[in-house]
Amino acid sequence: MPDIIRFYHQGAIRTIESGAPTRTVLQHLREDLHCTGTKEGCAEGDCGACTVVVGELRDDRLALKTVNSCIQFMPTLDGKALFTVEDVRPRGAALHPVQQAMVECHGSQCGFCTPGFVMSLWGLYLNHEDGAAPPQRKQIDAALSGNLCRCTGYRPIIDAARRMFELPPVSLDTGAIADALRPLQRDRALRYDYEGCRFDAPRSLDEALSMRADRPDACLLAGSTDVGLWVTKQMRDLDDFIYLGEVAEQKAVTRSARQLEIGAGVSLEDAYRAMSELYPAELADMWQRFASLPVRNAGTLGGNIANGSPIGDSMPWLIALGAEVVLRSRTGERVLPLEDFYLGYQKKDLRQDELVTAIRVPLPQDGLRFRTYKLAKRYDQDISAVCAAFGITLEGDRIATCRIAFGGMASTPKRALLAEAAMLGRPWDESTLDAAAAMLEQDYSPLTDMRASAAYRMTVAKNLLRRFWFETRADAPLPATALDVFAFRTAGMEGGCDEQAG
Repeated sequence: MPDIIRFYHQGAIRTIESGAPTRTVLQHLREDLHCTGTKEGCAEGDCGACTVVVGELRDDRLALKTVNSCIQFMPTLDGKALFTVEDVRPRGAALHPVQQAMVECHGSQCGFCTPGFVMSLWGLYLNHEDGAAPPQRKQIDAALSGNLCRCTGYRPIIDAARRMFELPPVSLDTGAIADALRPLQRDRALRYDYEGCRFDAPRSLDEALSMRADRPDACLLAGSTDVGLWVTKQMRDLDDFIYLGEVAEQKAVTRSARQLEIGAGVSLEDAYRAMSELYPAELADMWQRFASLPVRNAGTLGGNIANGSPIGDSMPWLIALGAEVVLRSRTGERVLPLEDFYLGYQKKDLRQDELVTAIRVPLPQDGLRFRTYKLAKRYDQDISAVCAAFGITLEGDRIATCRIAFGGMASTPKRALLAEAAMLGRPWDESTLDAAAAMLEQDYSPLTDMRASAAYRMTVAKNLLRRFWFETRADAPLPATALDVFAFRTAGMEGGCDEQAG
């Protein structure tokens, strides 16, 4: 017998027995629950007007995160708690500090985007550790990176983010919510059916692999940050889902003596956090600039890898580090270098009965000089025009190992093998740099599209390689401020640039 969807909302357990599996959380809120504070702006997870907070049990404790309700399907709420702007102010109480700060700092004008900003600020407030110093500007910017406003210019909202921590604190009874969620947890797969549409959420990897083998044409769903747009923007009719977001074995991050293994179900936010602990200086900027916090909270690294977008921001640096992808089926396991996983545009070396189960990334090696750069039209919330990653080691003054990878330069994320060959065994000097830059024209034939022309992309690729040389050469490296100016000018953005999301 098909299951019903159960979730916690406004102090009660809600149930859903009917409705298409592709009905979004936003639609259910506005049309069924009549919670109309949450708005629809873009319907693709970019503007943040639909931001909500979702709570789930992790290690038997409530974990809270902001997500975009416009691209999350209702069955993914099963066993979780949902909070909207209507829930921020405790019943019968004064305004919550988030709301009071927005009022005092004049953070709202037309008001359409305000509920989304309030929810992002509430998420920041809830996840702030008691007794810790108030968040710094960078943390505030990260929390608000998924919210767009066209009235205030953001300064009053940022002021409100600071002000809310100066007001008398208000807490959320997370223990009571966790108690309400425990009876909703399943020890077997969720099976939801509606008018011929099927949605299964396996709890174990064995369940998932069996479903994959039996239904190879089913749509694999993880964070819904890509598949959600197939429904809301491309209007596809999808009627068979295998949801991988509840597979416990794929949510682990483990470290061995030689590598970090990230389960395919680990969120992008948690995956980038783990990787940034290994490569803090090299990946901190990419972590902040990969999409927005709500997208990183929902999306998974495994989904990003399996999607294999030629402009995805994770693949170039993973390839440059020599990452491997782990593929599993009921009959066994395969491990491939990540660059060999991509065969052509949207074509992968993935059999019909296989799943991506993990990504293995080598630990930092002595002497590795590694950088990754993203160039886009906006700093936050924008897809790359070019994403580059470089990694070299030296023996004496000569290049012993070299890996170069680009996104946005070909139909797949791709290594620059000819440029690498031009560098191996040679001194890391400007003549080697020039030789490698010249070979990039043979490694890649970039396209012209709305993000950049082919000529621009090639110029940028060469200049990013030159930036890598300036940052990592042994003699007289440029100071950081000069490098920032250099990056803008050599990329052809003399007037400055703003740059987001794979």
